Amino acid sequence: MDPVAIRLLNQQLVAPQFSDPAEVVSHLGAMQAQEYRLMRWAVAMRTKKPSAKAFKKAFDTGRIIRLHLMRGTWQLVSAEDYWPMLVLCGAKAIAVTKGWMSSNKISIPDEELMCIREILAQTASDKGSVTKEDFVQALAEKDIHMDDHRLSYHIRMAELSGTLCSGDLLPMKASYALTANKVKPKEKTDRDEALMRFTQKYFQSHQPATLEDFVWWSGLNVSDCRKGIGLLGDTIHIERWRGRDFYLTDDCRTRGFRKDKFLLIPPYDEYLIGYKSRDIVLPPEHRHRAHNNSGIFQPIITHDGIVCGNWSPFKEDCQVEFFNGDWSAADVQEAWNHYKKAMTN
Repeated sequence: MDPVAIRLLNQQLVAPQFSDPAEVVSHLGAMQAQEYRLMRWAVAMRTKKPSAKAFKKAFDTGRIIRLHLMRGTWQLVSAEDYWPMLVLCGAKAIAVTKGWMSSNKISIPDEELMCIREILAQTASDKGSVTKEDFVQALAEKDIHMDDHRLSYHIRMAELSGTLCSGDLLPMKASYALTANKVKPKEKTDRDEALMRFTQKYFQSHQPATLEDFVWWSGLNVSDCRKGIGLLGDTIHIERWRGRDFYLTDDCRTRGFRKDKFLLIPPYDEYLIGYKSRDIVLPPEHRHRAHNNSGIFQPIITHDGIVCGNWSPFKEDCQVEFFNGDWSAADVQEAWNHYKKAMTN
């Protein structure tokens, strides 16, 4: 088993199979979307013809949704997965949010929660796509004033209730919309069915991956993760590699990998954040160059899937720094041109 090549193929980072950005998001199940500007590249680079404009179209029409879902952080999900994932992950996400509120000594009574939610929903309904500043103005018109931290919790709880979702894609800041105007109405979802679908999407896109990887990524408890794997039955199997058990689906992609390829990968990308077993592609001695212990991830360069350097996404020209290998900016110029073209097309 070549786990590096298999991850590149199944994450659609080499020989991508999809043309539609929404299909990429659906394939991965959920994609980390911490960096608002670069989440576009995270999706686009996994398509046959990367295009930021194609991403924006899928986002603005509600085929791709951004919300707080797993581990208390931002993810992208497809519209078809929106309700099942809220059913599966919503309760845990609400508990995490309330835990953070408590640690910050913020208490929001139910009466306040519902009152503010109604105002947020009405504002989004009236304007179609709104920013946090629009919410502040709407609240002020009703003589309601609160600090940014408290308002952020209200918005997040409205997200997790299925009331608000992402609005139009703006250059630098998040916007919100009324979910009822953007996503098809909720259909009854069986939790086991949602769990099976969630598990299948993770392993089809992140394989080979361990149980511990899935537990980390999903934010679910170990018993749920084991149950999800069990629900996949004989469509998934274990392969042992260097003393660890990795799960692979029976339709795992193994062909299409070509050597000597550089990739410019954005921060918080699924290529690293989707696993605990990052050492497969990230030499432990270089871990601090890719992310720190506080969960801050950097833009990384890979060569044949192995993390070897950092790059600067927002510069005019190609600026790189290698820490694992003797290369220069000239070696990644083709990858840089690919990135710049995609972000303007």
